[in-house]
Amino acid sequence: QVQLVESGGGLVQAGGSLRLSCAASGRTFSSAPMGWFRQAPGKEREFVAAISWSGGSTSYADSVKGRFTISRDNAKNTVYLQMNSLKPEDTAVYYCNAYPPRLGWGQGTQVTVSS
Repeated sequence: QVQLVESGGGLVQAGGSLRLSCAASGRTFSSAPMGWFRQAPGKEREFVAAISWSGGSTSYADSVKGRFTISRDNAKNTVYLQMNSLKPEDTAVYYCNAYPPRLGWGQGTQVTVSS
């Protein structure tokens, strides 16, 4: 059973940066595409970014393209999300999962961007 633990969220002013981490247990991590997702209050969870198992291919939601960067370290079973030029509309709980999502969701990490 793969477990996902997200961390790195916090409160930041608009224009600031945060780096999220997702630590995954289980041997399937290095062979699975992974993704970041987010859920804002009152909204459905949405796709943010995805990365192939090798890290050689990435994709992003239009709303974060050019500001966020997804990466992974298979040796550490960890996927990252570098978030720059943050906007108040990026405020949400951020989750990682396989892409497409097929694992149990972790607790997520709260990102709050103040204006």
